[in-house]
Amino acid sequence: MCKARAEHSCQKAIQEHTDEVNTGTMERPLEATRMENSTSSCFLMERRTRVKINRKEVMLAKLRKSCSCTPKKLKNFVMDFLPVLRWLPKYQCKEYIWGDVMSGLVIGIILVPQAIAYSLLAGLKPIYSLYTSFFANIIYFLMGTSRHVSVGIFSLISLMVGQVVDRELLLAGFDLNDDAPSAWGDGSLQNDSQSNSSAFNLTVGGMNAECGKECYAIGIATALTFVAGVYQVLMGIFRLGFVSMYLSESVLDGFATGASLTILTAQVKYLIGIKIPRSQGHGMLVITWINIFRNISQANLCDVITSAICIMVLVTAKELGDRYKHKLKFPLPTELVVIVVATLVSHYGKLNEVYASSVSGAIPTGFIPPKVPHFNLMLRVAVDALPLAVVSFVFTVSLSEMCAKKYAYTIRANQEMFAVGFCNIIPSFFHSFATSAALAKTLVKTSTGCQTQVSGVISAMVVLLVLLFLAPLFYSLQKCVLACIIIVSLRGALRKFQDVPARYHVNKVDTLIWVVTMSASALISTEIGLLVGIVFSMLCIIVRTQRPRTTLLGQIQNTSFYEDDLEYENLSSVPKVKIFRFEAPLYYANRNYFLKSLYRLTNLDPNLEAARRKKYEKGKQHLKKGDHRTANGLGIRETTLQLVPKQNDFQALVVDCSSISFLDTTGVNTLKEILKDYKDLNISVLLACCNPTVTDSLKRGGYFGKDFGSMQEMLFYSIHNAVQFAKDQKLPADCSV
Repeated sequence: MCKARAEHSCQKAIQEHTDEVNTGTMERPLEATRMENSTSSCFLMERRTRVKINRKEVMLAKLRKSCSCTPKKLKNFVMDFLPVLRWLPKYQCKEYIWGDVMSGLVIGIILVPQAIAYSLLAGLKPIYSLYTSFFANIIYFLMGTSRHVSVGIFSLISLMVGQVVDRELLLAGFDLNDDAPSAWGDGSLQNDSQSNSSAFNLTVGGMNAECGKECYAIGIATALTFVAGVYQVLMGIFRLGFVSMYLSESVLDGFATGASLTILTAQVKYLIGIKIPRSQGHGMLVITWINIFRNISQANLCDVITSAICIMVLVTAKELGDRYKHKLKFPLPTELVVIVVATLVSHYGKLNEVYASSVSGAIPTGFIPPKVPHFNLMLRVAVDALPLAVVSFVFTVSLSEMCAKKYAYTIRANQEMFAVGFCNIIPSFFHSFATSAALAKTLVKTSTGCQTQVSGVISAMVVLLVLLFLAPLFYSLQKCVLACIIIVSLRGALRKFQDVPARYHVNKVDTLIWVVTMSASALISTEIGLLVGIVFSMLCIIVRTQRPRTTLLGQIQNTSFYEDDLEYENLSSVPKVKIFRFEAPLYYANRNYFLKSLYRLTNLDPNLEAARRKKYEKGKQHLKKGDHRTANGLGIRETTLQLVPKQNDFQALVVDCSSISFLDTTGVNTLKEILKDYKDLNISVLLACCNPTVTDSLKRGGYFGKDFGSMQEMLFYSIHNAVQFAKDQKLPADCSV
């Protein structure tokens, strides 16, 4: 039996179904297509009925539910806000306590030297770094949902804080020289207004009393930290965690690498013991290196030798630790050993007095009375706090998710936002600065048997021990030793340069994003580098959708599948049918590219062909009236022969819509335009593999007509169905229905 009989049966069934829909006997919308097989059968597909939702009622119901207060709801709210109340009563002491205590002690031992070292990055005294490490661990223990992440002082965050502090100190008229007289010279916790040669009346900055350099610096840092924490809490309230999605892995890696270059550059002057001004503003990296080479002759030989020895010891220990980490039960406390030995050598060798080597100075014991951050200073740093808040949150959530995936539990990203926000807000009253999760300490924590955040409390106790009793012992510690610890800790970020070839092999666009972000972060500034990375990555996405891959498809022999003609061999072309694939959404930005690619690949511009045919018809009319000469000297007959329209090598165009995720109004109008233009040339346009979103857009745009009567002849669920339909339209003359 001829295929036309099956065709007729299918059309009849669809028409009957359409009539039922039009008369109101059917409630669900019809969506029909041909599913061709050996028997040329036809299936009717019906869309599920969408229940109309009254958005106003839903919002009011949610509002009533959220505003209601019951004892159970209040209990759940407290439990959610302080997750420690859920897991601590279930703490399995015998199973968890040894791993938590061990990892807590190791992290505490690592944390103390790192906190003292990172104070150089923040432009603050070491005591404030210790405060930050102590309070961050306690608060995250109460509010965090990750069992393994280590929250505390972090090099990138310290750098961002230090840049803001240095800028504000410079604007206030202070000298950025690190060796200015210290307010802690007597080891007390009382503020000395004469700590800098030019005390600054902070009435302008929002403080009503005279305050020295150190007082103003920590005032700026706490105000910045408080505002960043408020931003993070507001982001949690309004559920703006999706912001982190715009920081791709390439952007984060590029930002971390660029910031690491900035950190390394800032520490070089401590390594060689030269005194150069701390550069500020854009291009700090280049300016700092210029100043370093100009003053290289003033290098302190004692600091150079100490730095060389410390770096050699630290790098060797790190490499051995990485190589034999599976055999070691816990990482070697190399930083602590180096600090203890260097402090003893500096103290008994009198390196500061004899060789003028710069030392940390007095670190007081105890706690400074809490103080509210100054509101006027918050206004000065409100803009700087935004990138700080985003970076802090993104690093914390990404590390939390990494640990949760590895150890098979879940975290709540919104609660993580609250946790890191309050890790900034509350400590800002206790002379602390911004915190975040740190990758290196988190990896150490997981490798030493950590089970819960009880390990964070143990680490906080180690820091507390130093704060109360051991801090003054670090008086003679050389700053070049701290700089060595910072630089060696950057190994992971700086090793990203080795991954560039592999990254380029995987994805060239991601490599370009990494290079741009890294360069902007290093050569301009960290904040602008982050912004440049985000904007550039978005532009790359836009460009990739503006000029996507387009191709014609050929049929895989003896199958019902079709693939790219340019990528695969031994594909057979379908006679009189062109199959066009567009691998992107069709919207206003790529409309012209869609049309140009279609016309180029099919070798037929319907507009030009239509114009050619009109001229041909006009020339034929002139021939009927007689042969007249044209302006160019040619006769009408010769001109008409030049305008003879070429024969079309295809009679049906199938558009593979499988990669078109959505259509906007311009996209719908574009498809309607090619439908009309090709119809004028007696070429049918068939759409295949449209998803429901695209189909709904076409319906709303009137692509299938008012009653969707011709929809089953224009829309197909597979390319093969469309091709078979196009072939069946050319029925033999003797085939009757």
